[in-house]
Amino acid sequence: MAVLTAALTAEALGSPAAVAMAGPTVAQTEVPMAGPTVAQTEVPMAARTAVQTEALRVQQTAVPVAPLASKTVAQMAGPTVAQTAGPTLAQMAEQMVAPFAEDSVLARLIAVDRERFADQHWGRQPLLSPAADLPGGFSKLLDADAIDELVSRRGLRTPFLRVAKSGSTLSDKAFTAPGGVGAGIADQVSDDKLVRLFSDGSTLVLQALHRVWPPILEFCQQLAAELGHPVQANAYVTPPQNQGFSAHYDVHDVFVLQIDGEKQWRVHPPVLESPLRDQPWNDRSAAVAKRAQEPPLLEAVLRPGDCIYLPRGYLHAATALGGVSTHLTLGVHVWTRFALAECVLNQAVRTLAADPVMRASLPLGVDVADPSGLRAHVELITSTLMAAVERADLDQLSDSVLQDARRSQRAAPIGPLRQLRDAEALTDDSAIVLRHHLIASVDHTESGIVVRSRAGDVTVTESDVAPLKALLNNGTASAADLGLDLARRLLLAGLVIVK
Repeated sequence: MAVLTAALTAEALGSPAAVAMAGPTVAQTEVPMAGPTVAQTEVPMAARTAVQTEALRVQQTAVPVAPLASKTVAQMAGPTVAQTAGPTLAQMAEQMVAPFAEDSVLARLIAVDRERFADQHWGRQPLLSPAADLPGGFSKLLDADAIDELVSRRGLRTPFLRVAKSGSTLSDKAFTAPGGVGAGIADQVSDDKLVRLFSDGSTLVLQALHRVWPPILEFCQQLAAELGHPVQANAYVTPPQNQGFSAHYDVHDVFVLQIDGEKQWRVHPPVLESPLRDQPWNDRSAAVAKRAQEPPLLEAVLRPGDCIYLPRGYLHAATALGGVSTHLTLGVHVWTRFALAECVLNQAVRTLAADPVMRASLPLGVDVADPSGLRAHVELITSTLMAAVERADLDQLSDSVLQDARRSQRAAPIGPLRQLRDAEALTDDSAIVLRHHLIASVDHTESGIVVRSRAGDVTVTESDVAPLKALLNNGTASAADLGLDLARRLLLAGLVIVK
């Protein structure tokens, strides 16, 4: 368990948060909208603690007009998107973080140090970080021109875009159209329809930007490596004085980065603390609506460069103020103890399946409707199951969780044409670099020695193991160190790149 804890708990990341999985998806991080706009930002004194007073303070200075807010709708329609013999899990966790992180992206999002964030906010309390207390803005991640590029020139299809108005999501047909000659696709985003919808007050939701927009893709991969939890990104572009979604909570943590314009945010305490993936807000819509009518824990205007962190479960709503407002939501799909418990129980149940006593039939004439008649069987099952849990194979469990971690996100992008070109031009002097965010290991299996990673499995020989382990530990090697044949195979398998 020590190995598993070191690799997957937040303690290995400098955080006391729990180990467990909320199951990463391209989730739809909805930003609920508040009612009347508020000109002056205040945090009710009754709702403040000493920590909240400092951490949730609001920047009061005026800001320049945001680029997107100064554009007309017509302008927006213009150009726009077994047995493991390799490194330990702890070593692989370090590989996810240390070798490739030159600068901390988390430091760009929080106005407190990492330890304080881990102890006081991660999974516990919201944190508002004004732009004045952060090292820089977020315009390089996304701006008005990038949004125009994405919706008009990149051939986006659903679900990479949603459109919402007055708290409801519009049907796909309202903002898509056929791709035209040679495309044969009926649901490509229509920039013509978007102009009309946006001018009529609809909010644009660009989903899964961590897959389609390079600056955000790289940022999210680095943030995920630092946090140890998968990250996705959605952008919300809201017309002036409009709302996109009603008050709700998310089942993943979020960092909200204000890009352009201003949004009035209202945050309320959870109605369900730390909800799981299968505990969405709409299952508790009445409680959410009631809580949203209470005085907010936090009420703030986010301006360009501001960032707010919200743990899963905190109710939130936002309204655009004055002009067009754009914010980027980074959804953190945390691993949780509950999902780890599911893995332990699944393994224990498989152990019971190998026990002939557990596979035995219940007595002839058993009355399954009589609880008292089942008591002895349940007691036997419980004691056997508990024993199986206590004997859980932690190596096997770790491997299962590691496979989930590999599937949760992709490795850094590589170009197929360049990989082939570099493989053909390889020399002893070629500098080989391990592909970033790969999470690779050398495993000895019944069928042979396999390099496992987010790029898939690659079979290798015993003579390859030593240079491979050196590559995994150091992150770099020369082609001569690996041998030209192995280096070429790794290039074509997408495990390495030529520097």
